[in-house]
Amino acid sequence: MNMQKPTLSFWQIWNMCFGFFGIQFGFALQNSNVSRIFQTLGADYSSMTILWVAAPLTGLFVQPIIGYMSDKTWGRLGRRRPYFLYGAILASLSLFIMPHSPTLWIAAGMLWIMDASINVSMEPARAFVGDMLPRKQRGMGYAMQSFFIGVASVVASALPWMMSNWFDISNTAEAGVIPDSVRFSFYAGGALFLLAVLWTVYSTKEYSPEELEAFEKAENEFSEQEDHQPSRSAGQFFRGGIIWGLVGLAATVLVALNIEQLDKNLMLLTCGLLVFGIFQLIAGLLEKKGNNSNGFSLVMVDLFNMPATMKKLAAVQFFSWFPFFAWWSSATPAITSFHYGTSDVTSAAFNEGADWVGILMAAYNVSAVFAAVAIPLLVRLFNLKTAHMINLFLGGTGFISFVLIKDPTYLIAPMIGVGFAWASILSLPYALLSNGVPAKKMGLFMGIFNFFIVLPQILAASILGFLVNKFFAGETIYALVIGGASMLIAGVLTLRVTEPEQEIQPQKKTEALTSH
Repeated sequence: MNMQKPTLSFWQIWNMCFGFFGIQFGFALQNSNVSRIFQTLGADYSSMTILWVAAPLTGLFVQPIIGYMSDKTWGRLGRRRPYFLYGAILASLSLFIMPHSPTLWIAAGMLWIMDASINVSMEPARAFVGDMLPRKQRGMGYAMQSFFIGVASVVASALPWMMSNWFDISNTAEAGVIPDSVRFSFYAGGALFLLAVLWTVYSTKEYSPEELEAFEKAENEFSEQEDHQPSRSAGQFFRGGIIWGLVGLAATVLVALNIEQLDKNLMLLTCGLLVFGIFQLIAGLLEKKGNNSNGFSLVMVDLFNMPATMKKLAAVQFFSWFPFFAWWSSATPAITSFHYGTSDVTSAAFNEGADWVGILMAAYNVSAVFAAVAIPLLVRLFNLKTAHMINLFLGGTGFISFVLIKDPTYLIAPMIGVGFAWASILSLPYALLSNGVPAKKMGLFMGIFNFFIVLPQILAASILGFLVNKFFAGETIYALVIGGASMLIAGVLTLRVTEPEQEIQPQKKTEALTSH
Protein backbone atom coordinates (compact mmCIF):
# COMPACT_ATOMS: atom_id res chain seq x y z
CA MET A 1 0.00 0.00 0.00
CA ASN A 2 1.41 3.40 -1.02
CA MET A 3 2.02 5.94 1.71
CA GLN A 4 2.62 9.67 1.58
CA LYS A 5 5.54 10.97 3.60
CA PRO A 6 4.07 12.83 6.61
CA THR A 7 4.31 16.59 6.90
CA LEU A 8 6.41 17.46 9.96
CA SER A 9 5.72 20.25 12.43
CA PHE A 10 8.00 23.24 12.90
CA TRP A 11 9.47 21.81 16.10
CA GLN A 12 10.04 18.41 14.53
CA ILE A 13 12.06 20.09 11.78
CA TRP A 14 13.81 22.19 14.44
CA ASN A 15 14.86 19.07 16.36
CA MET A 16 15.90 17.29 13.17
CA CYS A 17 18.16 20.18 12.11
CA PHE A 18 19.47 21.21 15.54
CA GLY A 19 22.51 18.96 15.21
CA PHE A 20 23.70 21.29 12.47
CA PHE A 21 24.20 23.94 15.15
CA GLY A 22 26.94 21.80 16.68
CA ILE A 23 28.41 20.78 13.32
CA GLN A 24 28.71 24.38 12.18
CA PHE A 25 30.03 25.47 15.59
CA GLY A 26 32.99 23.17 15.00
CA PHE A 27 33.49 24.38 11.43
CA ALA A 28 33.30 28.05 12.45
CA LEU A 29 35.88 27.62 15.22
CA GLN A 30 38.12 25.89 12.70
CA ASN A 31 37.64 28.50 9.97
CA SER A 32 38.19 31.53 12.19
CA ASN A 33 41.07 30.25 14.34
CA VAL A 34 43.19 27.69 12.51
CA SER A 35 45.18 30.32 10.57
CA ARG A 36 45.87 32.04 13.90
CA ILE A 37 47.04 28.73 15.40
CA PHE A 38 49.24 27.99 12.39
CA GLN A 39 50.82 31.45 12.50
CA THR A 40 51.39 31.15 16.23
CA LEU A 41 53.23 27.88 15.62
CA GLY A 42 55.46 29.44 12.96
CA ALA A 43 53.68 29.16 9.59
CA ASP A 44 54.18 31.88 6.96
CA TYR A 45 51.61 32.69 4.29
CA SER A 46 53.31 30.59 1.62
CA SER A 47 52.80 27.47 3.72
CA MET A 48 49.42 28.58 5.12
CA THR A 49 47.36 27.67 2.08
CA ILE A 50 48.96 24.25 1.68
CA LEU A 51 48.36 23.53 5.37
CA TRP A 52 44.74 24.53 4.94
CA VAL A 53 44.22 22.05 2.12
CA ALA A 54 43.44 19.39 4.74
CA ALA A 55 39.90 20.73 4.97
CA PRO A 56 38.83 20.41 1.32
CA LEU A 57 40.79 17.21 0.71
CA THR A 58 39.10 15.38 3.54
CA GLY A 59 35.71 16.60 2.32
CA LEU A 60 36.50 15.43 -1.22
CA PHE A 61 37.01 11.84 -0.12
CA VAL A 62 34.98 11.56 3.08
CA GLN A 63 31.63 12.97 1.96
CA PRO A 64 30.93 10.70 -1.05
CA ILE A 65 32.20 7.66 0.86
CA ILE A 66 30.05 8.42 3.89
CA GLY A 67 27.13 9.32 1.63
CA TYR A 68 27.33 6.00 -0.18
CA MET A 69 27.76 4.06 3.07
CA SER A 70 24.89 5.80 4.82
CA ASP A 71 22.62 5.08 1.84
CA LYS A 72 23.28 1.37 2.48
CA THR A 73 23.17 1.46 6.30
CA TRP A 74 20.40 0.44 8.65
CA GLY A 75 20.94 -0.38 12.32
CA ARG A 76 19.69 0.26 15.82
CA LEU A 77 20.30 4.01 15.47
CA GLY A 78 18.94 4.17 11.93
CA ARG A 79 20.46 5.17 8.61
CA ARG A 80 22.11 8.58 8.96
CA ARG A 81 22.22 9.06 12.73
CA PRO A 82 25.10 6.63 13.45
CA TYR A 83 27.37 8.63 11.17
CA PHE A 84 26.71 12.08 12.52
CA LEU A 85 26.85 10.74 16.11
CA TYR A 86 30.20 8.97 15.75
CA GLY A 87 31.56 11.86 13.69
CA ALA A 88 30.52 14.25 16.47
CA ILE A 89 32.34 12.21 19.11
CA LEU A 90 35.58 12.25 17.09
CA ALA A 91 35.21 15.92 16.17
CA SER A 92 34.64 16.93 19.81
CA LEU A 93 37.80 15.11 20.88
CA SER A 94 39.71 16.84 18.09
CA LEU A 95 38.46 20.25 19.22
CA PHE A 96 39.70 19.55 22.75
CA ILE A 97 43.15 18.50 21.49
CA MET A 98 43.75 21.03 18.68
CA PRO A 99 44.70 24.09 20.81
CA HIS A 100 47.31 22.00 22.65
CA SER A 101 49.28 21.23 19.48
CA PRO A 102 52.97 21.73 20.38
CA THR A 103 54.23 22.03 16.78
CA LEU A 104 52.96 23.21 13.43
CA TRP A 105 52.82 19.75 11.87
CA ILE A 106 50.89 18.28 14.77
CA ALA A 107 48.39 21.12 14.37
CA ALA A 108 48.18 20.35 10.64
CA GLY A 109 47.55 16.68 11.42
CA MET A 110 44.86 17.58 13.91
CA LEU A 111 43.18 19.71 11.25
CA TRP A 112 42.97 16.65 9.00
CA ILE A 113 41.43 14.57 11.78
CA MET A 114 39.07 17.31 12.92
CA ASP A 115 37.85 18.16 9.44
CA ALA A 116 37.36 14.51 8.48
CA SER A 117 35.32 13.96 11.65
CA ILE A 118 33.15 17.02 11.02
CA ASN A 119 32.54 15.84 7.44
CA VAL A 120 31.42 12.44 8.73
CA SER A 121 28.73 14.27 10.68
CA MET A 122 27.87 16.84 8.06
CA GLU A 123 27.12 14.82 4.92
CA PRO A 124 24.49 12.51 6.49
CA ALA A 125 22.91 15.55 8.15
CA ARG A 126 22.35 17.08 4.68
CA ALA A 127 20.86 13.84 3.33
CA PHE A 128 18.74 13.54 6.51
CA VAL A 129 16.56 16.44 5.31
CA GLY A 130 15.77 14.65 2.06
CA ASP A 131 15.02 11.41 3.90
CA MET A 132 12.70 12.85 6.50
CA LEU A 133 10.78 15.63 4.73
CA PRO A 134 8.25 15.54 1.90
CA ARG A 135 9.18 17.52 -1.19
CA LYS A 136 7.15 20.57 -0.22
CA GLN A 137 9.03 20.92 3.10
CA ARG A 138 12.61 20.32 1.97
CA GLY A 139 13.15 24.00 1.25
CA MET A 140 12.12 24.78 4.81
CA GLY A 141 14.44 22.05 6.10
CA TYR A 142 17.48 23.49 4.31
CA ALA A 143 16.49 26.98 5.43
CA MET A 144 16.40 25.72 9.01
CA GLN A 145 19.88 24.26 8.59
CA SER A 146 21.04 27.60 7.19
CA PHE A 147 19.57 29.35 10.22
CA PHE A 148 21.53 27.11 12.60
CA ILE A 149 24.64 27.55 10.48
CA GLY A 150 24.32 31.31 10.84
CA VAL A 151 23.65 31.33 14.59
CA ALA A 152 26.43 28.83 15.38
CA SER A 153 28.90 30.70 13.20
CA VAL A 154 28.13 34.01 14.90
CA VAL A 155 28.76 32.63 18.37
CA ALA A 156 31.74 30.45 17.48
CA SER A 157 33.53 33.09 15.41
CA ALA A 158 33.20 35.73 18.13
CA LEU A 159 33.96 33.35 21.01
CA PRO A 160 37.70 34.15 21.42
CA TRP A 161 36.83 37.86 21.46
CA MET A 162 34.09 37.21 24.04
CA MET A 163 36.48 35.14 26.16
CA SER A 164 38.94 38.02 26.16
CA ASN A 165 36.56 40.97 26.52
CA TRP A 166 33.74 39.52 28.62
CA PHE A 167 35.57 37.01 30.80
CA ASP A 168 39.01 38.68 30.95
CA ILE A 169 40.77 35.59 29.59
CA SER A 170 44.13 36.45 28.02
CA ASN A 171 44.27 36.66 24.23
CA THR A 172 48.07 36.80 24.11
CA ALA A 173 50.74 34.27 24.99
CA GLU A 174 54.45 33.72 24.58
CA ALA A 175 55.82 32.69 21.20
CA GLY A 176 54.65 29.26 20.08
CA VAL A 177 51.81 29.03 22.65
CA ILE A 178 48.10 29.21 21.77
CA PRO A 179 46.37 31.99 23.79
CA ASP A 180 43.97 30.91 26.55
CA SER A 181 41.04 32.66 24.86
CA VAL A 182 41.41 30.34 21.87
CA ARG A 183 41.90 27.20 23.99
CA PHE A 184 38.78 27.79 26.09
CA SER A 185 36.78 28.54 22.93
CA PHE A 186 37.72 25.14 21.50
CA TYR A 187 36.74 23.42 24.77
CA ALA A 188 33.30 25.07 24.61
CA GLY A 189 32.97 24.15 20.95
CA GLY A 190 33.76 20.50 21.56
CA ALA A 191 31.07 20.25 24.24
CA LEU A 192 28.41 22.10 22.23
CA PHE A 193 29.12 20.05 19.10
CA LEU A 194 28.43 16.77 20.85
CA LEU A 195 25.41 18.00 22.82
CA ALA A 196 23.68 19.45 19.75
CA VAL A 197 24.13 16.26 17.73
CA LEU A 198 22.96 14.13 20.66
CA TRP A 199 19.77 16.21 20.77
CA THR A 200 18.98 15.40 17.14
CA VAL A 201 19.92 11.73 17.52
CA TYR A 202 17.59 11.21 20.47
CA SER A 203 14.74 13.50 19.42
CA THR A 204 14.30 12.33 15.82
CA LYS A 205 13.42 8.83 14.70
CA GLU A 206 14.34 7.82 11.15
CA TYR A 207 12.03 6.03 8.76
CA SER A 208 12.85 2.38 8.13
CA PRO A 209 14.06 1.23 4.68
CA GLU A 210 10.62 -0.31 4.07
CA GLU A 211 8.88 2.97 4.88
CA LEU A 212 11.25 4.97 2.65
CA GLU A 213 10.64 2.53 -0.20
CA ALA A 214 6.89 2.91 0.23
CA PHE A 215 7.17 6.70 0.25
CA GLU A 216 9.24 6.64 -2.93
CA LYS A 217 6.75 4.37 -4.67
CA ALA A 218 3.94 6.72 -3.68
CA GLU A 219 5.77 9.72 -5.12
CA ASN A 220 6.82 7.67 -8.18
CA GLU A 221 9.16 10.44 -9.21
CA PHE A 222 12.41 8.81 -10.18
CA SER A 223 11.59 5.41 -11.68
CA GLU A 224 11.99 6.58 -15.29
CA GLN A 225 15.19 8.44 -14.46
CA GLU A 226 16.74 5.44 -12.71
CA ASP A 227 15.62 2.90 -15.35
CA HIS A 228 17.19 4.94 -18.13
CA GLN A 229 20.21 6.33 -16.26
CA PRO A 230 23.12 6.53 -18.71
CA SER A 231 26.33 4.70 -18.04
CA ARG A 232 29.93 5.33 -19.13
CA SER A 233 31.86 2.84 -21.20
CA ALA A 234 35.27 1.44 -20.35
CA GLY A 235 36.65 3.12 -23.49
CA GLN A 236 35.40 6.53 -22.37
CA PHE A 237 36.99 6.06 -18.96
CA PHE A 238 40.27 4.96 -20.55
CA ARG A 239 40.41 7.93 -22.95
CA GLY A 240 39.62 10.41 -20.21
CA GLY A 241 42.09 8.77 -17.84
CA ILE A 242 44.93 8.92 -20.36
CA ILE A 243 44.31 12.59 -21.20
CA TRP A 244 43.92 13.77 -17.60
CA GLY A 245 46.80 11.58 -16.43
CA LEU A 246 49.26 12.82 -19.08
CA VAL A 247 48.36 16.46 -18.48
CA GLY A 248 48.75 15.99 -14.73
CA LEU A 249 52.05 14.13 -15.10
CA ALA A 250 53.54 16.73 -17.45
CA ALA A 251 52.46 19.60 -15.20
CA THR A 252 53.85 17.84 -12.12
CA VAL A 253 57.21 17.40 -13.82
CA LEU A 254 57.30 21.09 -14.77
CA VAL A 255 56.65 22.14 -11.18
CA ALA A 256 59.13 19.59 -9.79
CA LEU A 257 61.84 20.86 -12.14
CA ASN A 258 61.06 24.40 -10.98
CA ILE A 259 60.45 25.66 -14.51
CA GLU A 260 59.95 29.43 -14.42
CA GLN A 261 60.35 29.24 -10.61
CA LEU A 262 56.85 27.85 -10.18
CA ASP A 263 55.41 27.74 -6.67
CA LYS A 264 55.69 24.25 -5.14
CA ASN A 265 52.11 24.56 -3.90
CA LEU A 266 51.07 24.09 -7.54
CA MET A 267 52.13 20.47 -7.09
CA LEU A 268 48.87 19.94 -5.25
CA LEU A 269 46.87 20.93 -8.33
CA THR A 270 49.00 19.00 -10.81
CA CYS A 271 48.97 15.84 -8.69
CA GLY A 272 45.21 16.19 -8.40
CA LEU A 273 44.91 16.09 -12.19
CA LEU A 274 47.11 12.99 -12.27
CA VAL A 275 45.07 11.26 -9.56
CA PHE A 276 41.82 12.04 -11.38
CA GLY A 277 43.25 10.41 -14.49
CA ILE A 278 44.27 7.34 -12.49
CA PHE A 279 40.78 7.11 -10.97
CA GLN A 280 39.26 7.07 -14.45
CA LEU A 281 41.62 4.30 -15.55
CA ILE A 282 40.64 2.25 -12.48
CA ALA A 283 36.96 2.83 -13.24
CA GLY A 284 37.58 1.75 -16.84
CA LEU A 285 39.20 -1.48 -15.71
CA LEU A 286 36.31 -2.22 -13.34
CA GLU A 287 33.79 -1.48 -16.10
CA LYS A 288 35.61 -3.74 -18.53
CA LYS A 289 35.54 -6.60 -16.02
CA GLY A 290 31.85 -6.01 -15.32
CA ASN A 291 32.61 -5.13 -11.69
CA ASN A 292 30.72 -1.85 -11.78
CA SER A 293 28.27 -2.21 -8.89
CA ASN A 294 30.76 -1.07 -6.22
CA GLY A 295 30.68 2.34 -4.58
CA PHE A 296 33.75 3.66 -6.43
CA SER A 297 32.31 2.86 -9.87
CA LEU A 298 28.92 4.32 -8.96
CA VAL A 299 30.52 7.60 -7.89
CA MET A 300 32.59 7.83 -11.07
CA VAL A 301 29.63 7.03 -13.37
CA ASP A 302 27.29 9.47 -11.62
CA LEU A 303 30.00 12.16 -11.68
CA PHE A 304 30.05 12.03 -15.48
CA ASN A 305 26.26 11.72 -15.80
CA MET A 306 25.03 14.55 -13.66
CA PRO A 307 21.72 16.18 -14.66
CA ALA A 308 22.16 19.26 -16.87
CA THR A 309 21.05 21.61 -14.10
CA MET A 310 23.53 20.07 -11.69
CA LYS A 311 26.36 20.56 -14.20
CA LYS A 312 25.57 24.25 -14.58
CA LEU A 313 25.18 24.69 -10.85
CA ALA A 314 28.52 22.93 -10.37
CA ALA A 315 30.27 25.76 -12.24
CA VAL A 316 28.48 28.34 -10.08
CA GLN A 317 29.40 26.47 -6.90
CA PHE A 318 33.03 26.22 -8.02
CA PHE A 319 33.50 29.98 -8.37
CA SER A 320 31.34 30.66 -5.28
CA TRP A 321 33.43 28.57 -2.88
CA PHE A 322 36.86 29.70 -4.08
CA PRO A 323 36.39 33.09 -2.31
CA PHE A 324 35.45 31.54 1.00
CA PHE A 325 38.58 29.41 1.10
CA ALA A 326 40.55 32.58 0.36
CA TRP A 327 38.71 34.27 3.24
CA TRP A 328 39.15 31.46 5.77
CA SER A 329 42.82 30.87 5.01
CA SER A 330 43.88 34.47 4.39
CA ALA A 331 41.68 36.76 6.50
CA THR A 332 43.93 36.75 9.59
CA PRO A 333 47.27 37.40 7.83
CA ALA A 334 45.60 39.81 5.37
CA ILE A 335 43.84 42.00 7.92
CA THR A 336 46.56 41.97 10.57
CA SER A 337 49.22 43.00 8.04
CA PHE A 338 47.19 45.41 5.86
CA HIS A 339 44.90 47.04 8.44
CA TYR A 340 46.91 46.60 11.66
CA GLY A 341 50.38 46.88 10.17
CA THR A 342 52.01 43.84 11.76
CA SER A 343 52.75 40.16 11.24
CA ASP A 344 54.33 39.71 14.69
CA VAL A 345 52.14 37.04 16.29
CA THR A 346 53.34 37.99 19.79
CA SER A 347 52.32 41.64 19.44
CA ALA A 348 49.20 43.16 20.91
CA ALA A 349 48.30 44.66 17.52
CA PHE A 350 48.37 41.27 15.80
CA ASN A 351 46.17 39.63 18.42
CA GLU A 352 43.80 42.59 18.41
CA GLY A 353 43.53 42.17 14.63
CA ALA A 354 43.08 38.41 14.94
CA ASP A 355 40.26 38.97 17.43
CA TRP A 356 38.68 41.45 15.02
CA VAL A 357 38.78 38.82 12.29
CA GLY A 358 36.63 36.68 14.58
CA ILE A 359 34.16 39.55 14.89
CA LEU A 360 34.09 39.94 11.11
CA MET A 361 33.43 36.21 10.81
CA ALA A 362 30.56 36.66 13.24
CA ALA A 363 29.30 39.72 11.34
CA TYR A 364 28.84 37.97 8.03
CA ASN A 365 27.08 35.13 9.80
CA VAL A 366 24.73 37.57 11.56
CA SER A 367 24.01 38.98 8.13
CA ALA A 368 23.41 35.44 6.87
CA VAL A 369 20.74 34.87 9.55
CA PHE A 370 18.80 37.91 8.32
CA ALA A 371 19.50 36.94 4.72
CA ALA A 372 17.79 33.59 5.33
CA VAL A 373 14.59 35.58 5.91
CA ALA A 374 15.14 38.02 3.04
CA ILE A 375 16.14 35.54 0.33
CA PRO A 376 12.64 34.03 -0.12
CA LEU A 377 11.36 37.57 -0.70
CA LEU A 378 14.00 38.08 -3.40
CA VAL A 379 12.94 34.80 -4.99
CA ARG A 380 9.32 35.96 -5.12
CA LEU A 381 10.28 39.35 -6.55
CA PHE A 382 12.55 37.91 -9.24
CA ASN A 383 13.24 34.18 -9.49
CA LEU A 384 15.54 31.63 -7.92
CA LYS A 385 18.62 32.13 -10.09
CA THR A 386 18.31 35.95 -10.21
CA ALA A 387 18.12 36.06 -6.41
CA HIS A 388 21.25 33.91 -6.23
CA MET A 389 23.05 36.15 -8.74
CA ILE A 390 22.22 39.30 -6.75
CA ASN A 391 23.54 37.75 -3.55
CA LEU A 392 26.76 36.60 -5.23
CA PHE A 393 27.34 40.10 -6.62
CA LEU A 394 26.90 41.51 -3.11
CA GLY A 395 29.47 39.07 -1.75
CA GLY A 396 32.00 39.64 -4.53
CA THR A 397 31.79 43.41 -4.12
CA GLY A 398 32.22 43.00 -0.37
CA PHE A 399 35.45 40.99 -0.69
CA ILE A 400 36.96 43.39 -3.23
CA SER A 401 36.21 46.40 -1.00
CA PHE A 402 38.64 45.12 1.67
CA VAL A 403 41.55 46.63 -0.23
CA LEU A 404 39.75 49.98 -0.46
CA ILE A 405 38.75 50.31 3.21
CA LYS A 406 41.63 51.38 5.45
CA ASP A 407 39.93 51.60 8.85
CA PRO A 408 39.25 48.02 10.08
CA THR A 409 36.16 49.22 11.96
CA TYR A 410 34.38 49.84 8.65
CA LEU A 411 35.08 46.31 7.41
CA ILE A 412 31.81 45.36 9.09
CA ALA A 413 29.92 46.93 6.15
CA PRO A 414 31.14 44.60 3.37
CA MET A 415 30.47 41.65 5.66
CA ILE A 416 26.74 42.30 5.11
CA GLY A 417 27.09 41.48 1.43
CA VAL A 418 29.32 38.51 2.18
CA GLY A 419 26.67 37.22 4.58
CA PHE A 420 23.96 37.38 1.93
CA ALA A 421 26.20 35.47 -0.46
CA TRP A 422 26.95 32.86 2.22
CA ALA A 423 23.29 32.29 3.07
CA SER A 424 22.44 32.02 -0.60
CA ILE A 425 25.21 29.50 -1.33
CA LEU A 426 24.06 27.29 1.55
CA SER A 427 20.42 27.17 0.48
CA LEU A 428 19.44 28.10 -3.07
CA PRO A 429 21.55 25.48 -4.93
CA TYR A 430 20.12 22.77 -2.66
CA ALA A 431 16.60 24.09 -3.22
CA LEU A 432 17.16 23.69 -6.97
CA LEU A 433 18.58 20.18 -6.73
CA SER A 434 17.15 18.34 -3.74
CA ASN A 435 13.87 17.43 -5.41
CA GLY A 436 15.72 15.99 -8.40
CA VAL A 437 17.81 13.47 -6.47
CA PRO A 438 16.63 9.83 -6.16
CA ALA A 439 15.85 8.97 -2.54
CA LYS A 440 17.92 5.78 -2.73
CA LYS A 441 21.01 7.78 -3.67
CA MET A 442 20.41 10.95 -1.67
CA GLY A 443 23.67 10.61 0.25
CA LEU A 444 25.72 9.70 -2.83
CA PHE A 445 24.46 12.64 -4.90
CA MET A 446 24.97 15.05 -2.02
CA GLY A 447 28.54 13.75 -1.77
CA ILE A 448 29.14 14.21 -5.49
CA PHE A 449 27.74 17.74 -5.38
CA ASN A 450 30.21 18.41 -2.58
CA PHE A 451 33.04 17.89 -5.12
CA PHE A 452 32.27 21.33 -6.48
CA ILE A 453 32.59 22.83 -3.03
CA VAL A 454 35.87 21.04 -2.40
CA LEU A 455 37.67 21.37 -5.75
CA PRO A 456 37.77 25.19 -5.75
CA GLN A 457 39.21 25.10 -2.25
CA ILE A 458 41.96 22.74 -3.43
CA LEU A 459 42.61 25.06 -6.38
CA ALA A 460 42.77 28.04 -4.03
CA ALA A 461 45.24 26.21 -1.79
CA SER A 462 47.36 25.49 -4.87
CA ILE A 463 47.45 28.90 -6.54
CA LEU A 464 46.59 31.65 -4.03
CA GLY A 465 50.08 31.81 -2.56
CA PHE A 466 51.59 31.76 -6.05
CA LEU A 467 49.30 34.54 -7.34
CA VAL A 468 49.79 36.76 -4.30
CA ASN A 469 53.57 36.43 -4.33
CA LYS A 470 53.96 36.59 -8.12
CA PHE A 471 51.64 39.48 -8.94
CA PHE A 472 50.98 41.35 -5.68
CA ALA A 473 54.38 41.38 -3.97
CA GLY A 474 53.17 39.11 -1.17
CA GLU A 475 50.38 41.51 -0.08
CA THR A 476 47.95 38.97 1.36
CA ILE A 477 44.98 41.34 1.16
CA TYR A 478 44.86 40.67 -2.59
CA ALA A 479 43.89 37.06 -1.91
CA LEU A 480 40.53 38.50 -0.83
CA VAL A 481 40.34 40.64 -3.98
CA ILE A 482 40.96 37.55 -6.14
CA GLY A 483 38.21 35.80 -4.19
CA GLY A 484 35.83 38.68 -4.84
CA ALA A 485 36.49 38.54 -8.56
CA SER A 486 35.77 34.79 -8.50
CA MET A 487 32.42 35.41 -6.82
CA LEU A 488 31.45 37.97 -9.45
CA ILE A 489 32.17 35.33 -12.10
CA ALA A 490 29.91 32.92 -10.19
CA GLY A 491 27.15 35.52 -10.30
CA VAL A 492 27.42 35.83 -14.07
CA LEU A 493 27.39 32.03 -14.46
CA THR A 494 24.02 31.79 -12.71
CA LEU A 495 22.50 33.18 -15.91
CA ARG A 496 23.23 29.80 -17.53
CA VAL A 497 21.29 27.84 -14.92
CA THR A 498 17.80 26.63 -15.72
CA GLU A 499 15.45 25.32 -13.08
CA PRO A 500 15.04 21.54 -13.47
CA GLU A 501 11.53 21.53 -14.91
CA GLN A 502 11.78 17.86 -15.77
CA GLU A 503 13.02 16.93 -12.32
CA ILE A 504 10.63 19.04 -10.24
CA GLN A 505 6.92 19.08 -10.93
CA PRO A 506 5.92 22.74 -11.54
CA GLN A 507 3.30 22.85 -8.80
CA LYS A 508 5.65 21.13 -6.33
CA LYS A 509 8.52 23.39 -7.29
CA THR A 510 6.40 26.37 -6.31
CA GLU A 511 5.65 24.77 -2.96
CA ALA A 512 9.36 24.17 -2.35
CA LEU A 513 10.23 27.79 -3.05
CA THR A 514 7.47 29.30 -0.96
CA SER A 515 8.31 27.03 1.97
CA HIS A 516 11.95 28.08 1.82
